[in-house]
Amino acid sequence: MVTRRTFMGQATAAAAVMALPTARALGANDRIRVALVGCGDRGQEDMRNALKQPNIEIVAAADVYTRRLEQMTAKYPGIKTYDDPLKLLENKDVDAVINATPLHLHAKYFLATLAAGKDLYSEKTMCYNIADATACRDAAKASKQVVQIGMQHESEGELRDVQSWVKGGKLGKLTMVEAWMSRNTPRGKGQWVRPIPEDCNPAHVRWDLFLANRPKAEFDPMKFINWRLFWEFSGGNITENMVHQIAWIASALDLDVPAAAYCAGGVFSEKDGRQVPDTIAVTLEYPNDLTVLWQSTFSNARYGLGEHYLGSNGTIEHVSGSTGMITGSRSGNTTYMPEKINNAEGTVIQSSTPGVDHMANWFEAIRSRSHNVHATVDVGYKSSVAAYMSNLAYRRKARVTFEEAKAADPNALWMDMPGHHAHG
Repeated sequence: MVTRRTFMGQATAAAAVMALPTARALGANDRIRVALVGCGDRGQEDMRNALKQPNIEIVAAADVYTRRLEQMTAKYPGIKTYDDPLKLLENKDVDAVINATPLHLHAKYFLATLAAGKDLYSEKTMCYNIADATACRDAAKASKQVVQIGMQHESEGELRDVQSWVKGGKLGKLTMVEAWMSRNTPRGKGQWVRPIPEDCNPAHVRWDLFLANRPKAEFDPMKFINWRLFWEFSGGNITENMVHQIAWIASALDLDVPAAAYCAGGVFSEKDGRQVPDTIAVTLEYPNDLTVLWQSTFSNARYGLGEHYLGSNGTIEHVSGSTGMITGSRSGNTTYMPEKINNAEGTVIQSSTPGVDHMANWFEAIRSRSHNVHATVDVGYKSSVAAYMSNLAYRRKARVTFEEAKAADPNALWMDMPGHHAHG
């Protein structure tokens, strides 16, 4: 069981990271030896993207499920495999680690990777709750390691253009941002629900390491394979998708954490036993008179995903197809359109700045030791906080302020679910 003392202990451990060893020095042309922790579909996609970059070598992989390690060795013969990620981090041949474990494990392996003196690419959402996010942010800043958060849209050229337009005053007085993300699946098939392989059993899964900081329980293959559906391990659609867009909005507008959050919705699309909602409407209050709205459904994909930045002098529309958050590709565009009532001479502008590959950005920062990554730990922290506040507001069915969310029990999202009895 996780208690407040556990999280305070993480923060204390994080503060000691700066005294730990760092990875070997790398020149501009040196090979970077990479390992993967968490070899599910997303982790394997991350590794494929990493290996598209020049002079990158995979040397190791860790996962608590034997099936995934077998998939990795079949694809990358000769790599070392581990059923315990902490054992992998002892391997001195590893320069950098991709952390693609389930959300509730992000902080554990984030902090352990830094403590091992290895550079880190950590999947979004950076952390499950505010206590973890604070510990990881502080540890990264105290460390010499290069940390990139897996928010690939932070490397888009459109973001650079929008930042320029905003700083140039093209929006005027901005009071509202509308954002959305919509998907659809065949009726009767819920989003994210994956089949359970025959070998998904205690003989092939280190269930104890998967549970980690959660209460001991009998092996549950549904929770192991489909952890995204359960509050104990996941923040649902808010941490899978909204977090990308909130990070983008915060980066575009130079926002800090929200002052307060509201959230409504429920499990409406498919009654398939999931706990996290599939239909969501979030309202975030930011200082300086700004409201950010985000809505999502898993029952219609017509409008894909995007944002409207609604200013007195103009509008910015940033849109993409419904699969953009998965692939990192964009099928839409980003456009500035003047509000003629306050900006009669304004003209329509299309974003034209090319983007940069997110993995390439991380590797370049590793080689230069510049720490000039696009998805910084500050972005990871702010978006983690916004996501946690939104989910806490949903669970409490009430408006939640930042101070209230920060003071909440780190287990608040799941501890009052049936069958759970949290203490501490």
